[in-house]
Amino acid sequence: MYGDTANIRRLARDMRDQAAGLRRQADALVRRADGVDWQGTAAEAMRRRMRERAHHLRGTASSHDEAARSLEQHAAEVDRLKSLIAAIERRVHSLVAGAKERLASLADKIMDGVKDLAPDPVDEMLDRFVPPPPGHKDWLDVDLPGLHR
Repeated sequence: MYGDTANIRRLARDMRDQAAGLRRQADALVRRADGVDWQGTAAEAMRRRMRERAHHLRGTASSHDEAARSLEQHAAEVDRLKSLIAAIERRVHSLVAGAKERLASLADKIMDGVKDLAPDPVDEMLDRFVPPPPGHKDWLDVDLPGLHR
């Protein structure tokens, strides 16, 4: 499966850090605006405008938090699928190895003169199985007899 989950999680942490920074900026903006020693209609308009800007900054911070959550969920799903692929790979390789051993044993018996033995068709199919590359998502679609997920 594709995706470096450590890198994905690092990006999620970066997004959370950026969200925290945006919130700090919003708080500082409001503090500075409220701290200006200026009175009157224009001063109140400026403070109102700075509170609106701070509100937008906090909204952007919330969007960053949501993006971080999505990245973390994606990383968890990639890890889950990578584990599933690895389990399927191990099981298929075990099935193929068992089939090859049984076929080799059968060939030895035939060479020893036992003529009435026939190979198991499933073993023959497993012997011809061409696996996807290690870790590839195509492992999720492998359907072989004896492969129980």
